[in-house]
Amino acid sequence: MQNVKIVVVGMGYVGLVAACCLARSGHQVIGVESAPEKLSKLRSGILPLYEEGLEEVYRKTVESQHLSFTDDLREAIEVADIIMIAVGTPSLPDGRVDLSQVYEVSGTICEAADHPFIVVMKSTVPPGTGKYLIERFFSKARVPISYVSNPEFLREGIAVWDWYHPDRIVVGCDDARTAEKVLELYSDIEAPKVTMDITSAEMVKYASNAFLATKISFINEIANLCELVGADIKAVAPAVGMDKRIGPHFLQAGLGYGGSCFPKDTKGLDFVSTFNGYSFNLLKAVIEVNAKQRILAVRKLHKLLGGLVGRRIAVLGLAFKPNTDDIREAPAIDIIRYLVDEGAEVAAADPLAIRNAASQLPPCVKLSPDPYEVLHGAQAVLLATEWPQFIVLDWGKVKGLMREPFVIVDGRNALDPEKLTELGFIYCGFGVLPKFRG
Repeated sequence: MQNVKIVVVGMGYVGLVAACCLARSGHQVIGVESAPEKLSKLRSGILPLYEEGLEEVYRKTVESQHLSFTDDLREAIEVADIIMIAVGTPSLPDGRVDLSQVYEVSGTICEAADHPFIVVMKSTVPPGTGKYLIERFFSKARVPISYVSNPEFLREGIAVWDWYHPDRIVVGCDDARTAEKVLELYSDIEAPKVTMDITSAEMVKYASNAFLATKISFINEIANLCELVGADIKAVAPAVGMDKRIGPHFLQAGLGYGGSCFPKDTKGLDFVSTFNGYSFNLLKAVIEVNAKQRILAVRKLHKLLGGLVGRRIAVLGLAFKPNTDDIREAPAIDIIRYLVDEGAEVAAADPLAIRNAASQLPPCVKLSPDPYEVLHGAQAVLLATEWPQFIVLDWGKVKGLMREPFVIVDGRNALDPEKLTELGFIYCGFGVLPKFRG
């Protein structure tokens, strides 16, 4: 199915990657974005977000006229064969998933539909949402609208690579011919293609993210126990991961998970469970453990500095992970707020996320893309994001910039404790005992 006319609604991380990559495959793609500033950037040749490898795909597809952008969804619908919904579905304070954008877009699609087409849900929505949308919106349209759940499994920072190298492509649909049409969009991608009913496809996304989050919280619990009994998580975790039934991925102890997916999806699945009369106790523990890891980092700094009032602390990293400018649910953001509330003077560095973080942090926090600048005069440093450029800093130079007691809290267990203690630092990781030159 070549040269399909596709409308992608929502130019966030998922929608923009989908739009660019589908256009690269030869389809005619219209990206719909309602935010004026973001739309203006996209039309002017400027990406509104950072994603490795995306800019090249974006420029080539725009130049070839396979990709264009608009804020007029109704007009875009007029030419659509397939409409992909990729709008945000953030968490509400009680853990529910905010589906207001999904409802708004679905209502507009239903009202504007004047010919048959397929709606493909890329946004992460709770199990059962698809059936509800069909009943409330799409079944009442003037023309036939087919509905497909096609969850994304893209990792921020390497989303373009993931698009072309997925572990699987999941399509949930009640009609085999419609499912086949959607699968044909990925005919240039070699990966297992799995079809199922709509609700099961929705559950696959939630179950996958909840399981990965569980691995992270589990290894953090083991790491906390390692500190109490004198074991080293850096030895324990790799050996555990050698078991093929477990695998080595997501066994990195530290500050815990963040980003737009794991926190939102674990809370969302917990709410769905509770709403349906089931207490998902394991998932509740996963969420609780992850929240405590951020507080644990503050406690480590408090103990090693003998208090936090007036202490100068440098935080390296603001994004929730390297190779992205996304600060959503980033551990560093919460930790900095805690530190400021406890009276610490905080400066933070990040190569990409400064702009996004500035509005989310207290104005007293000094921000710079230069790590050496924020380290000047610091008594302690917290590595919150394991950017490669932070790991390979000239730590001898860093010590010359800092003040006693020269504390390093390694929130990602990414630094070399022996090298740092030789230089005279007090090193504290997660799941390992503090090290200092005796």
